[in-house]
Amino acid sequence: TIGILVGASLVAVIPPLAFGFDWSAMFYKALTLLVVASPCALIISTPAAVLSAIGRAARRGVLFKSGASLIDLGNIRAMAFDKTGTLTQGRAQLTDVVPLNGAGEHDLLAMAAAVETGSTHPFAEAIINAARERSIDYEPAVDAVTHAGRGAAGVLPDRRRVVVGNRSMLKRENIAIDELAEETMQGFESQGKTAVLVGVDRVLGVLAITDPPRAAAVDAVAAIHHHGVKSVSMLTGDHERVAHAMAEQLGIDTVKAELLPDQKADAVDDLMRTHKSVATVGDGINDAPALASSTVGIAMGGAGTDVVLETADVVLMADDLSRLPFALQLAKRTNRIIKQNLTFALTVIALLLIGTFLGKIRLPVGVVGHEGSTLLVVLNSLRLLWQK
Repeated sequence: TIGILVGASLVAVIPPLAFGFDWSAMFYKALTLLVVASPCALIISTPAAVLSAIGRAARRGVLFKSGASLIDLGNIRAMAFDKTGTLTQGRAQLTDVVPLNGAGEHDLLAMAAAVETGSTHPFAEAIINAARERSIDYEPAVDAVTHAGRGAAGVLPDRRRVVVGNRSMLKRENIAIDELAEETMQGFESQGKTAVLVGVDRVLGVLAITDPPRAAAVDAVAAIHHHGVKSVSMLTGDHERVAHAMAEQLGIDTVKAELLPDQKADAVDDLMRTHKSVATVGDGINDAPALASSTVGIAMGGAGTDVVLETADVVLMADDLSRLPFALQLAKRTNRIIKQNLTFALTVIALLLIGTFLGKIRLPVGVVGHEGSTLLVVLNSLRLLWQK
Protein backbone atom coordinates (compact mmCIF):
# COMPACT_ATOMS: atom_id res chain seq x y z
CA THR A 1 0.00 0.00 0.00
CA ILE A 2 2.81 2.38 0.84
CA GLY A 3 4.51 1.51 -2.44
CA ILE A 4 1.32 2.22 -4.41
CA LEU A 5 0.78 5.60 -2.73
CA VAL A 6 4.39 6.65 -3.31
CA GLY A 7 4.43 5.32 -6.88
CA ALA A 8 1.20 7.09 -7.85
CA SER A 9 2.50 10.36 -6.38
CA LEU A 10 5.72 10.06 -8.35
CA VAL A 11 3.81 9.32 -11.59
CA ALA A 12 1.76 12.49 -11.07
CA VAL A 13 4.75 14.75 -10.32
CA ILE A 14 8.00 13.47 -11.89
CA PRO A 15 7.04 13.32 -15.63
CA PRO A 16 5.63 16.90 -15.76
CA LEU A 17 8.55 18.36 -13.80
CA ALA A 18 11.35 16.39 -15.43
CA PHE A 19 10.08 15.77 -18.96
CA GLY A 20 7.39 18.38 -19.54
CA PHE A 21 4.42 15.99 -19.69
CA ASP A 22 0.94 17.42 -19.34
CA TRP A 23 -0.03 17.84 -15.70
CA SER A 24 -3.66 16.91 -16.28
CA ALA A 25 -2.84 13.74 -18.23
CA MET A 26 -0.31 12.53 -15.68
CA PHE A 27 -2.65 13.27 -12.76
CA TYR A 28 -5.33 11.20 -14.50
CA LYS A 29 -2.86 8.35 -15.10
CA ALA A 30 -1.73 8.53 -11.45
CA LEU A 31 -5.34 8.39 -10.30
CA THR A 32 -6.00 5.36 -12.52
CA LEU A 33 -2.84 3.72 -11.19
CA LEU A 34 -3.99 4.35 -7.62
CA VAL A 35 -7.31 2.64 -8.33
CA VAL A 36 -6.11 -0.41 -10.27
CA ALA A 37 -3.17 -1.14 -7.96
CA SER A 38 -5.14 -0.72 -4.73
CA PRO A 39 -4.71 -4.12 -3.01
CA CYS A 40 -8.31 -4.62 -1.83
CA ALA A 41 -8.65 -8.08 -3.39
CA LEU A 42 -5.19 -9.01 -2.13
CA ILE A 43 -5.90 -7.92 1.43
CA ILE A 44 -9.31 -9.60 1.65
CA SER A 45 -8.07 -12.88 0.16
CA THR A 46 -7.15 -14.45 3.50
CA PRO A 47 -9.79 -13.10 5.94
CA ALA A 48 -12.69 -13.81 3.58
CA ALA A 49 -11.63 -17.44 3.21
CA VAL A 50 -10.84 -17.87 6.92
CA LEU A 51 -14.15 -16.40 8.10
CA SER A 52 -16.11 -18.53 5.64
CA ALA A 53 -14.31 -21.66 6.82
CA ILE A 54 -14.78 -20.83 10.52
CA GLY A 55 -18.51 -20.31 9.88
CA ARG A 56 -18.76 -23.61 8.03
CA ALA A 57 -16.87 -25.43 10.79
CA ALA A 58 -19.15 -23.98 13.47
CA ARG A 59 -22.18 -25.43 11.70
CA ARG A 60 -20.58 -28.87 12.00
CA GLY A 61 -19.66 -28.44 15.66
CA VAL A 62 -15.99 -27.59 15.22
CA LEU A 63 -14.73 -24.44 16.95
CA PHE A 64 -11.58 -22.75 15.65
CA LYS A 65 -10.35 -20.21 18.17
CA SER A 66 -8.41 -18.23 15.57
CA GLY A 67 -7.71 -18.01 11.87
CA ALA A 68 -4.09 -18.95 12.55
CA SER A 69 -5.11 -22.31 14.02
CA LEU A 70 -7.24 -23.02 10.93
CA ILE A 71 -4.36 -22.26 8.56
CA ASP A 72 -1.87 -24.19 10.72
CA LEU A 73 -4.13 -27.25 10.77
CA GLY A 74 -4.12 -27.27 6.98
CA ASN A 75 -0.32 -27.52 7.00
CA ILE A 76 0.26 -30.24 9.61
CA ARG A 77 2.38 -33.25 8.70
CA ALA A 78 1.84 -35.40 11.80
CA MET A 79 -0.94 -35.98 14.30
CA ALA A 80 -0.75 -37.43 17.81
CA PHE A 81 -3.70 -38.88 19.73
CA ASP A 82 -4.22 -39.48 23.40
CA LYS A 83 -5.68 -42.96 23.86
CA THR A 84 -8.13 -43.04 26.76
CA GLY A 85 -11.24 -40.99 26.10
CA THR A 86 -10.01 -39.80 22.72
CA LEU A 87 -9.48 -42.88 20.59
CA THR A 88 -11.48 -44.95 23.07
CA GLN A 89 -15.03 -44.36 24.25
CA GLY A 90 -13.96 -43.14 27.68
CA ARG A 91 -16.53 -45.48 29.23
CA ALA A 92 -14.18 -48.03 30.72
CA GLN A 93 -15.53 -51.24 32.22
CA LEU A 94 -14.06 -53.48 34.88
CA THR A 95 -13.92 -56.98 33.40
CA ASP A 96 -11.85 -59.03 35.86
CA VAL A 97 -11.00 -58.97 39.56
CA VAL A 98 -8.14 -61.29 40.60
CA PRO A 99 -7.37 -61.37 44.36
CA LEU A 100 -3.85 -62.38 45.38
CA ASN A 101 -1.93 -63.13 48.57
CA GLY A 102 -4.99 -64.04 50.62
CA ALA A 103 -7.17 -61.06 49.74
CA GLY A 104 -10.88 -61.43 48.95
CA GLU A 105 -12.56 -60.19 45.80
CA HIS A 106 -15.10 -58.15 47.79
CA ASP A 107 -12.46 -56.46 49.97
CA LEU A 108 -10.17 -55.87 47.01
CA LEU A 109 -12.81 -53.98 45.04
CA ALA A 110 -13.94 -52.05 48.13
CA MET A 111 -10.39 -50.84 48.80
CA ALA A 112 -9.86 -49.78 45.19
CA ALA A 113 -13.19 -47.92 45.05
CA ALA A 114 -12.45 -46.15 48.35
CA VAL A 115 -9.16 -44.79 47.01
CA GLU A 116 -10.55 -43.85 43.58
CA THR A 117 -13.57 -41.95 44.94
CA GLY A 118 -13.36 -38.37 43.71
CA SER A 119 -11.20 -39.16 40.68
CA THR A 120 -12.58 -38.29 37.24
CA HIS A 121 -10.35 -40.69 35.31
CA PRO A 122 -12.37 -43.20 33.24
CA PHE A 123 -10.58 -46.13 34.93
CA ALA A 124 -11.48 -44.81 38.38
CA GLU A 125 -15.11 -44.46 37.31
CA ALA A 126 -15.06 -48.05 36.05
CA ILE A 127 -13.88 -49.32 39.44
CA ILE A 128 -16.44 -47.27 41.36
CA ASN A 129 -19.29 -48.31 39.05
CA ALA A 130 -18.33 -51.97 39.43
CA ALA A 131 -18.43 -51.64 43.24
CA ARG A 132 -21.86 -50.05 43.09
CA GLU A 133 -23.21 -52.69 40.72
CA ARG A 134 -22.10 -55.38 43.17
CA SER A 135 -23.60 -53.46 46.13
CA ILE A 136 -20.21 -53.23 47.84
CA ASP A 137 -20.17 -50.76 50.74
CA TYR A 138 -17.06 -48.69 51.37
CA GLU A 139 -16.01 -45.45 52.98
CA PRO A 140 -13.96 -43.01 50.87
CA ALA A 141 -10.29 -43.00 51.76
CA VAL A 142 -8.86 -39.98 53.51
CA ASP A 143 -5.76 -38.09 52.41
CA ALA A 144 -6.30 -39.50 48.92
CA VAL A 145 -3.69 -38.33 46.43
CA THR A 146 -3.78 -38.83 42.66
CA HIS A 147 -0.54 -39.08 40.72
CA ALA A 148 -1.19 -38.25 37.08
CA GLY A 149 -0.36 -41.11 34.75
CA ARG A 150 0.35 -43.51 37.63
CA GLY A 151 -2.64 -44.00 39.96
CA ALA A 152 -3.84 -43.00 43.42
CA ALA A 153 -3.24 -43.69 47.08
CA GLY A 154 -5.25 -43.09 50.24
CA VAL A 155 -5.77 -44.15 53.85
CA LEU A 156 -8.73 -46.36 54.80
CA PRO A 157 -10.66 -45.98 58.08
CA ASP A 158 -8.65 -48.92 59.49
CA ARG A 159 -5.49 -46.83 58.81
CA ARG A 160 -4.18 -49.04 56.02
CA ARG A 161 -2.61 -47.07 53.19
CA VAL A 162 -3.89 -48.51 49.92
CA VAL A 163 -2.22 -47.91 46.57
CA VAL A 164 -4.09 -48.37 43.27
CA GLY A 165 -2.27 -47.93 39.97
CA ASN A 166 0.26 -49.20 37.48
CA ARG A 167 3.73 -50.65 38.00
CA SER A 168 5.25 -47.20 38.29
CA MET A 169 2.82 -46.25 41.04
CA LEU A 170 3.61 -49.27 43.18
CA LYS A 171 7.33 -48.80 42.65
CA ARG A 172 6.91 -45.20 43.81
CA GLU A 173 5.26 -46.51 46.99
CA ASN A 174 7.96 -49.17 47.50
CA ILE A 175 5.56 -52.09 47.04
CA ALA A 176 7.18 -55.10 45.36
CA ILE A 177 5.34 -56.79 42.48
CA ASP A 178 5.62 -60.54 42.88
CA GLU A 179 5.91 -63.00 40.02
CA LEU A 180 2.27 -64.11 40.14
CA ALA A 181 1.02 -60.51 39.98
CA GLU A 182 3.31 -59.77 37.04
CA GLU A 183 2.14 -62.88 35.16
CA THR A 184 -1.49 -61.93 35.79
CA MET A 185 -0.91 -58.40 34.47
CA GLN A 186 0.86 -59.63 31.36
CA GLY A 187 -2.00 -62.01 30.64
CA PHE A 188 -4.54 -59.17 30.72
CA GLU A 189 -2.29 -56.83 28.71
CA SER A 190 -1.86 -59.42 25.95
CA GLN A 191 -5.68 -59.30 25.61
CA GLY A 192 -5.60 -55.52 25.18
CA LYS A 193 -6.87 -54.86 28.71
CA THR A 194 -5.35 -52.40 31.15
CA ALA A 195 -4.13 -54.06 34.37
CA VAL A 196 -4.44 -52.09 37.61
CA LEU A 197 -2.65 -53.20 40.75
CA VAL A 198 -4.04 -52.88 44.28
CA GLY A 199 -1.58 -53.08 47.14
CA VAL A 200 -0.95 -52.25 50.79
CA ASP A 201 2.41 -53.60 51.93
CA ARG A 202 2.26 -56.15 49.09
CA VAL A 203 0.14 -56.67 45.99
CA LEU A 204 -3.34 -57.82 47.00
CA GLY A 205 -4.82 -58.16 43.54
CA VAL A 206 -5.10 -57.15 39.91
CA LEU A 207 -8.07 -55.46 38.25
CA ALA A 208 -8.54 -55.69 34.48
CA ILE A 209 -10.20 -52.77 32.71
CA THR A 210 -11.16 -52.44 29.07
CA ASP A 211 -12.07 -49.30 27.19
CA PRO A 212 -13.21 -50.16 23.65
CA PRO A 213 -12.22 -47.90 20.73
CA ARG A 214 -14.70 -45.41 19.36
CA ALA A 215 -16.76 -46.64 16.43
CA ALA A 216 -15.44 -43.80 14.25
CA ALA A 217 -11.78 -44.19 15.25
CA VAL A 218 -10.70 -46.57 12.46
CA ASP A 219 -12.33 -44.50 9.73
CA ALA A 220 -11.03 -41.26 11.24
CA VAL A 221 -7.41 -42.48 11.29
CA ALA A 222 -7.73 -43.77 7.70
CA ALA A 223 -9.21 -40.45 6.55
CA ILE A 224 -6.43 -38.49 8.26
CA HIS A 225 -3.84 -40.56 6.37
CA HIS A 226 -5.83 -39.98 3.16
CA HIS A 227 -5.70 -36.21 3.66
CA GLY A 228 -1.91 -36.22 3.57
CA VAL A 229 -0.87 -36.55 7.22
CA LYS A 230 2.33 -38.58 7.05
CA SER A 231 2.45 -39.91 10.60
CA VAL A 232 -0.31 -40.72 13.12
CA SER A 233 0.90 -41.49 16.65
CA MET A 234 -0.67 -42.65 19.91
CA LEU A 235 0.49 -41.17 23.22
CA THR A 236 -0.68 -43.01 26.31
CA GLY A 237 0.14 -43.81 29.89
CA ASP A 238 -0.99 -47.41 29.37
CA HIS A 239 1.39 -50.34 29.17
CA GLU A 240 3.11 -50.87 25.85
CA ARG A 241 1.36 -54.19 25.15
CA VAL A 242 -2.09 -52.62 25.55
CA ALA A 243 -1.15 -49.60 23.44
CA HIS A 244 0.29 -51.66 20.58
CA ALA A 245 -2.79 -53.91 20.51
CA MET A 246 -5.02 -50.84 20.15
CA ALA A 247 -2.74 -49.19 17.58
CA GLU A 248 -2.73 -52.26 15.37
CA GLN A 249 -6.51 -52.36 15.50
CA LEU A 250 -6.86 -48.69 14.52
CA GLY A 251 -4.11 -48.45 11.89
CA ILE A 252 -1.89 -46.07 13.87
CA ASP A 253 1.73 -45.74 12.75
CA THR A 254 3.70 -45.24 15.97
CA VAL A 255 3.07 -45.74 19.68
CA LYS A 256 4.64 -44.09 22.71
CA ALA A 257 3.39 -45.79 25.86
CA GLU A 258 3.78 -45.55 29.64
CA LEU A 259 4.05 -41.77 29.42
CA LEU A 260 3.47 -39.26 32.19
CA PRO A 261 1.82 -35.91 31.24
CA ASP A 262 5.13 -34.07 30.94
CA GLN A 263 6.54 -36.97 28.92
CA LYS A 264 3.64 -36.62 26.49
CA ALA A 265 4.74 -33.04 25.93
CA ASP A 266 8.31 -34.26 25.35
CA ALA A 267 6.98 -36.81 22.83
CA VAL A 268 5.20 -34.01 20.97
CA ASP A 269 8.43 -32.00 20.97
CA ASP A 270 10.19 -34.99 19.36
CA LEU A 271 7.49 -35.15 16.69
CA MET A 272 7.86 -31.40 16.13
CA ARG A 273 11.58 -31.79 15.51
CA THR A 274 10.92 -34.58 13.00
CA HIS A 275 7.82 -33.29 11.19
CA LYS A 276 7.94 -29.52 11.98
CA SER A 277 4.14 -29.22 12.19
CA VAL A 278 2.12 -31.44 14.56
CA ALA A 279 -1.48 -31.54 15.78
CA THR A 280 -2.31 -33.21 19.10
CA VAL A 281 -5.77 -34.49 20.06
CA GLY A 282 -6.76 -35.06 23.69
CA ASP A 283 -9.55 -34.78 26.23
CA GLY A 284 -8.17 -34.98 29.77
CA ILE A 285 -6.21 -32.66 32.02
CA ASN A 286 -3.19 -34.96 31.52
CA ASP A 287 -3.19 -33.97 27.83
CA ALA A 288 -2.98 -30.20 28.36
CA PRO A 289 0.86 -29.99 28.30
CA ALA A 290 0.99 -31.97 25.04
CA LEU A 291 -1.68 -29.80 23.43
CA ALA A 292 0.19 -26.66 24.45
CA SER A 293 3.46 -28.02 22.98
CA SER A 294 2.00 -28.81 19.55
CA THR A 295 1.42 -26.59 16.53
CA VAL A 296 -2.33 -27.13 16.85
CA GLY A 297 -4.01 -28.52 19.97
CA ILE A 298 -7.38 -30.19 19.42
CA ALA A 299 -9.77 -30.97 22.28
CA MET A 300 -12.66 -33.39 22.38
CA GLY A 301 -15.23 -30.90 23.65
CA GLY A 302 -17.93 -33.24 24.91
CA ALA A 303 -15.60 -35.15 27.24
CA GLY A 304 -12.83 -32.58 27.57
CA THR A 305 -11.90 -30.95 30.87
CA ASP A 306 -11.95 -27.17 31.28
CA VAL A 307 -8.15 -27.00 31.24
CA VAL A 308 -7.94 -28.82 27.90
CA LEU A 309 -10.72 -26.73 26.36
CA GLU A 310 -8.87 -23.59 27.42
CA THR A 311 -5.50 -24.84 26.13
CA ALA A 312 -6.69 -26.16 22.77
CA ASP A 313 -6.69 -24.19 19.51
CA VAL A 314 -9.54 -26.27 18.05
CA VAL A 315 -12.47 -27.82 19.90
CA LEU A 316 -14.65 -30.65 18.61
CA MET A 317 -17.90 -29.75 20.32
CA ALA A 318 -19.04 -33.37 20.58
CA ASP A 319 -17.35 -36.71 21.16
CA ASP A 320 -17.35 -37.47 17.45
CA LEU A 321 -14.00 -38.26 15.85
CA SER A 322 -15.56 -38.08 12.37
CA ARG A 323 -15.49 -34.29 12.74
CA LEU A 324 -11.70 -34.35 12.87
CA PRO A 325 -11.16 -35.42 9.21
CA PHE A 326 -13.80 -32.83 8.25
CA ALA A 327 -11.87 -30.10 10.10
CA LEU A 328 -8.60 -31.23 8.50
CA GLN A 329 -10.10 -31.31 5.01
CA LEU A 330 -11.71 -27.89 5.54
CA ALA A 331 -8.40 -26.40 6.71
CA LYS A 332 -6.53 -27.78 3.70
CA ARG A 333 -9.21 -26.52 1.32
CA THR A 334 -9.07 -23.10 2.99
CA ASN A 335 -5.33 -22.90 2.36
CA ARG A 336 -5.87 -23.84 -1.30
CA ILE A 337 -8.53 -21.16 -1.74
CA ILE A 338 -6.31 -18.56 -0.06
CA LYS A 339 -3.55 -19.40 -2.55
CA GLN A 340 -6.06 -19.17 -5.42
CA ASN A 341 -7.23 -15.78 -4.17
CA LEU A 342 -3.72 -14.41 -3.74
CA THR A 343 -2.63 -15.63 -7.18
CA PHE A 344 -5.73 -14.21 -8.85
CA ALA A 345 -5.51 -10.86 -7.03
CA LEU A 346 -1.83 -10.37 -7.84
CA THR A 347 -2.37 -11.37 -11.48
CA VAL A 348 -5.23 -8.89 -11.92
CA ILE A 349 -3.20 -6.11 -10.31
CA ALA A 350 -0.24 -6.86 -12.56
CA LEU A 351 -2.37 -6.88 -15.74
CA LEU A 352 -4.15 -3.66 -14.77
CA LEU A 353 -0.84 -1.95 -13.99
CA ILE A 354 0.65 -2.97 -17.34
CA GLY A 355 -2.48 -1.79 -19.14
CA THR A 356 -2.42 1.52 -17.29
CA PHE A 357 1.23 2.25 -18.14
CA LEU A 358 0.58 1.34 -21.79
CA GLY A 359 -2.39 3.71 -21.85
CA LYS A 360 -4.86 0.93 -22.67
CA ILE A 361 -6.91 1.19 -19.46
CA ARG A 362 -8.83 4.28 -18.43
CA LEU A 363 -10.23 5.03 -15.01
CA PRO A 364 -13.77 3.53 -15.45
CA VAL A 365 -12.31 0.28 -16.75
CA GLY A 366 -9.81 0.27 -13.90
CA VAL A 367 -12.61 0.68 -11.35
CA VAL A 368 -14.51 -2.25 -12.88
CA GLY A 369 -11.39 -4.42 -12.90
CA HIS A 370 -10.48 -3.50 -9.34
CA GLU A 371 -13.91 -3.94 -7.81
CA GLY A 372 -14.66 -6.99 -9.94
CA SER A 373 -11.55 -8.80 -8.76
CA THR A 374 -12.46 -8.05 -5.15
CA LEU A 375 -15.97 -9.46 -5.61
CA LEU A 376 -14.62 -12.58 -7.33
CA VAL A 377 -12.19 -13.20 -4.47
CA VAL A 378 -15.01 -12.90 -1.93
CA LEU A 379 -17.29 -15.21 -3.94
CA ASN A 380 -14.50 -17.77 -4.27
CA SER A 381 -14.03 -17.68 -0.50
CA LEU A 382 -17.75 -18.09 0.15
CA ARG A 383 -17.60 -21.52 -1.51
CA LEU A 384 -16.20 -22.77 1.79
CA LEU A 385 -19.57 -22.18 3.43
CA TRP A 386 -21.09 -24.90 1.30
CA GLN A 387 -18.34 -27.49 1.46
CA LYS A 388 -19.81 -30.98 1.45
